[in-house]
Amino acid sequence: MSEPILKFENVGKLYHLGTFGTGSLTRDLNRWWKINIKKEPDPYIRIGESNNRSKKGNSDVVWALKNITFDVNQGDVIGIIGKNGAGKSTLLKLLSRITTPSTGIIKAKGRVASLLEVGTGFHTELTGRENIYMNGTVMGMTRPEIDRKLDEIVDFAGVERYLDTPVKRYSSGMMVRLGFAVAAFLEPEILVVDEVLAVGDAEFQRKAIGKMQDISSGDGRTVLFVSHNMASVRSLCSKGILLDKGKLTFTSSTEETINKYLIISEIESERKIIERITYKKDWLDIHRIEFNGTEYNRSTIKSGQESLTLIIEGFAHDDFKTDPMLIIKNRDGIPLASLAEGHTKGKIVNIPKGPFKIERIIKLPKFISQGELIADIFLHHPMVEYQLRISEASTLKSQGYFESGGRAGTLYEQGLFQLQTISQYN
Repeated sequence: MSEPILKFENVGKLYHLGTFGTGSLTRDLNRWWKINIKKEPDPYIRIGESNNRSKKGNSDVVWALKNITFDVNQGDVIGIIGKNGAGKSTLLKLLSRITTPSTGIIKAKGRVASLLEVGTGFHTELTGRENIYMNGTVMGMTRPEIDRKLDEIVDFAGVERYLDTPVKRYSSGMMVRLGFAVAAFLEPEILVVDEVLAVGDAEFQRKAIGKMQDISSGDGRTVLFVSHNMASVRSLCSKGILLDKGKLTFTSSTEETINKYLIISEIESERKIIERITYKKDWLDIHRIEFNGTEYNRSTIKSGQESLTLIIEGFAHDDFKTDPMLIIKNRDGIPLASLAEGHTKGKIVNIPKGPFKIERIIKLPKFISQGELIADIFLHHPMVEYQLRISEASTLKSQGYFESGGRAGTLYEQGLFQLQTISQYN
């Protein structure tokens, strides 16, 4: 059996919050001597806390990563998932040698190319062409090798017209396209890609996913991919790594890792829908939101259930026109059904200044499937403004509609399903 192309052995990354240094020049010099000359651990590392960003800690020392150990074989495509602050980007920065580990060892064979954020590895004053050659040189390629790849890079990125323009004049999408093309086509043994692909449009994301699949399957190269888009992780990756508060908590097949992540997220995320508001106009006060019979963000659609109820109560400090909108998605974030009668039927409600109550009873289709659905809730004046936005307002566990043979029906296979209201009260 061949040796892994990448090994993490008890890797940790420690950060000191606030001021830097040990407090004296003597200790700083002693630290440098121990670490760099004697190759010993940092003598001034103190016991730190796990990286829980949501709570104030008692220590000024935080482990962004701690005791991370795993192997990656040649040709593996590894999806690294976890909540914000779990340590995903820190792990990739360690691998890319942007920063060094506080403890442990990282062993990598071959060249590593990384795309961690918009503009990674680019000099803004240089042109696109000059940045391609600079990046290739840094990776150890000769000019003739880069010449042979130049046309492919430019064609994939779609920036031929701007190739001799300084990249400081590129849009963020153009920067990402060129950055990915450079990283992917300059033939690294290990390609590291962070969530930055989300900046690109849908067409480019499909191309990038396809290219990473070609790199791994056709060329036998290794890819480490960080994303919050579970559909992308599922379609691209063969294995998964789950990080939580700086620790590796689970590693297995992609499907099992995603399921584990979703279960943990569900346990930690139960709270009132009103607490999940992501955007609200200043002149709008929301006092109560009820969806599918509960004010909390988890509920069940029972087998044979015919409708959902949405209630929004609050106080408006000015008159406004609005339309309640509902988008139902699957666990991968793909929209399956929507209620948007302001768009489809021109139904706009006039809400006068003062207390208000908006209630909608929404008809459900009979071919709803078993599984979990995610609901986003909005108040908006179509083509004018959003007044309220609640992303992932509710998780609906569907028992499914069963046909006469006892088989669960399939949800919206033919595309986006338009929901309709049975009745409304304002």
